[in-house]
Amino acid sequence: MESLTVSAVFKEVRRDLSAQEAVEEANRCLYCYDAPCTKACPTGIPVPSFIRKIATGNLKGSARAILEANPMGATCARVCPTEELCEGACVLNELSLPIMIGDLQRHAVNWAMQSGETLFEKRTSNGMKVAIIGSGPAGLSAARELARYGFGVTVYEAKEKAGGLDTYGIVPFRLPQEIPLWEADQVTALGVEILTEIRVGEDISAEEILSRYDAVLVACGMGNVPRLGIPGEEYNGVLDAIELIENIKEGRITNEFKGKRAVVIGAGNTAIDAATCLKRAGAADVKIVYRRTEAEMTAYKSEYEFAKREGIEFRWQWQPAEIISDVSGNVTALSLSRVVLGAPDASGKRKIQATEDPKFRLETDVVVRAIGQNRRTDLINAFGLVHHHGILAVDPETYQTSNEKIYAAGDVIFGIGPTEAMVVSAVEQGKKAAYAIQRAMQTRYMREEV
Repeated sequence: MESLTVSAVFKEVRRDLSAQEAVEEANRCLYCYDAPCTKACPTGIPVPSFIRKIATGNLKGSARAILEANPMGATCARVCPTEELCEGACVLNELSLPIMIGDLQRHAVNWAMQSGETLFEKRTSNGMKVAIIGSGPAGLSAARELARYGFGVTVYEAKEKAGGLDTYGIVPFRLPQEIPLWEADQVTALGVEILTEIRVGEDISAEEILSRYDAVLVACGMGNVPRLGIPGEEYNGVLDAIELIENIKEGRITNEFKGKRAVVIGAGNTAIDAATCLKRAGAADVKIVYRRTEAEMTAYKSEYEFAKREGIEFRWQWQPAEIISDVSGNVTALSLSRVVLGAPDASGKRKIQATEDPKFRLETDVVVRAIGQNRRTDLINAFGLVHHHGILAVDPETYQTSNEKIYAAGDVIFGIGPTEAMVVSAVEQGKKAAYAIQRAMQTRYMREEV
C-alpha cells in the first residue's frame, strides 16, 4: 500500500520561483541602507546583500550569505513567519507589496542544495571537545559554529535521524524531510559527529558526558503532548499530535483516516499542522477546538489562513470534558463544556471559567491532543540543573546554566518572557551559545598557558 509521504497531497505546497521570477523580484528591492528587514531577522541575515546577489546571478554568493547567518536557512525559508519578521518590516509595505524575502531565500538555498557546492570549510582542530544533546535547530546551529572554531563536536540524538522538530514535527507539505536532513549533512561535512538513537541518561550517563567533554550544550527540545486530564483518553482514536505528524512524515500512515471525522484540541502551529495533515490524509471532517478566542490563538496568522483554506472548522471557547466510546473502546464523540474568560492574570492570560450550560456533544472518530509539549525534566535533573517547571535557567548573555560547564539553547529554555519558540530563534540561540562556549574555552586556555 502506498504511504502518504509519497502521495501528491503531501508534496510541498509552495513552489520555487523560476530564475526569471527570482531576478525580477530581486530587482524590486530598494537595498535599504538601514535594512529594517535584516534587523527584524533573529539571525541577522543580510537581506539586501543576498537579494542583490540574486539580481546579479550570483546564487552561490547569495546562498552563502544566508547560510553564514542562519545554518538552517533552507528550513527557515519555509517555516518562518516572514509576514511578522523580515517581510513585515519591508518599507514597501507602505507603498505596494513587500519583497518576497522568504521565497527569494528559498530560491537561493535551493540552488545550493541542488548544486552540491561546498560553501564552508573545516577548520584545524583546537584540541577541545563539546557535547551537544539534541540535533534540532539549536543543536545543529551550535554544532556548525563550534566546528568552524575548531572544536571537536559530538551530537547525541535520541531518534533515528538528525534534525529534531524540523525532521519529525513539521508537516511535509510545509517542510519536506529532505530539507533538514540536508542541513544536518552540511554540519557533518565540517567534521561534526552525530550519534543517533542514543538517549542521554539511559544509553550514556550525564556523568560520563561531563567527564568526556570540555563543555556541554543541552538542546534537547521537548517531549510529547501532555494528557488532557479528562475521562476517556485511553480509548482507541485518541492521538498525540507530535506522534501523528511524525508517523505521516515517516510514511507509517496510509489510509487510516479516510472518510473519518476528527477533532484537534489546541490552536497552536502544531494543532494546525495536525488538522491539515488529517484533512490531506482523507478525513471527511476536521475541527479545531480551542478554549480561548480567535484573538488568543498562538498559531501564526498565515497558518490559520492556510487551515481555513484547507476546510478546517474552528470552534472557540469550548473545553473538552469527556471522550466517549462505543462498546469496543473506539472513540465516537467528544463532550465539550462552554467557557467564559475572566480578567487577565499576572501572565496576561485571561482566566478560564466553565459555565453551567449544558455540555455539547461533538460526534467524532478521532481526537488529537495538541496542547503543548511535556518538558524534559528527566534529562535536566540527570545533570542536576536549576530549572522552573522544566524550563532551564540560563544567563541571558552566555546561555550558561547553573553548572558553568553546561550551556542550553532552544525549546528547553523557551517559556519565560516574550520570545516565541520559533525555529529561527532557536537557531540564533544555538549560535550565541556556541560563541559563549568559544569565549569561555579561549579564556580558560589563556589562563592555563599562563
